[in-house]
Amino acid sequence: MATITALVESGRREGRYVVQLDGEAQATVSAEAISRLRLHVGLALREAQVDQLREEGELLAAYDRALDLLNFRARSAAELRRRLVQKGIEAPRAEAAVARLVEQGLVDDRAYARALARSKALGSGASRRRIGQELARRGVDRETADEAVGEVWREEEVDQTAAAEGLARKRLGALRGLDAGAKRRRLYAFLARRGYDGDEIRRAIAAVLAGEADGEAADEAMDGAGEPADGGSDDEEGSATGR
Repeated sequence: MATITALVESGRREGRYVVQLDGEAQATVSAEAISRLRLHVGLALREAQVDQLREEGELLAAYDRALDLLNFRARSAAELRRRLVQKGIEAPRAEAAVARLVEQGLVDDRAYARALARSKALGSGASRRRIGQELARRGVDRETADEAVGEVWREEEVDQTAAAEGLARKRLGALRGLDAGAKRRRLYAFLARRGYDGDEIRRAIAAVLAGEADGEAADEAMDGAGEPADGGSDDEEGSATGR
């Protein structure tokens, strides 16, 4: 038998209490667990009850670690479980912690997928394919990912060809000095890595290179318009002298 000798409030997170048995700290549990298990100073615990108390502490530690990870950034349920295990949490406890967060609405794969899809599409011009790959990498199932991407594309009226063209135009500035063939190859690889298909890439490249050619032609025309005709100054000077 072991006797609870103190219930000390933990300073690490509100609503957490360190349970001391025979003067030694054994587990940190929630106020809810104290009420549910009817813990109080002077209560004698059998070995099985001590094991239960320690398991409560381990489950709470997994849950609190998950909260810390979510405070850093949003995550899918699968990604959060994976990260908890990487942090040394045993898989069943990681599963229990994530299930509790899902039940509380703090982990929601559908909302997470929509938020990430919107951010990637509008913020960096990522393609549907690239966003789908990113969601899969983060543990979102295919059906949820496809639904989220489709909603974002409809709500934001995303024009994927225009997005590819915008990315290509931004990239073009870093390719100055290369010939047209090299620019085309570099732009194609750049857009392919971002998940655009061949037709979208070819249309985007054709548009930006045509625009660049038009701009260069206009610059040359302006430069030519600013130059005096050959011999114009000499003729004027000669005329003035003759007068």
